[in-house]
Amino acid sequence: MQPVILTLLYALDIYKWIIIAMIVVSWLIAFDIINRRNRFVDIVWDFLVRVTEPALAPIRRFMPHLGGIDISPIILFIIIFFIQQVLMQILYSV
Repeated sequence: MQPVILTLLYALDIYKWIIIAMIVVSWLIAFDIINRRNRFVDIVWDFLVRVTEPALAPIRRFMPHLGGIDISPIILFIIIFFIQQVLMQILYSV
């Protein structure tokens, strides 16, 4: 049971870094520092959106519209933190 929980914890850590990368790349695109017409940037952006959107879309459906501010990644970080804490409690109780 411990290897499964540790693998889930590592996967959640990797997913947090992917969310951070998506946030940074979205800022770089929004401030026109990088351009999506570049093929590499477009491939990276497409990957990041495809990986994070299934988790962010349900959160965005229930959140009120806050103008140009998207706090759904923050809510997702809180959810991931909660899941990690539950997994840690299970790991230590075993």
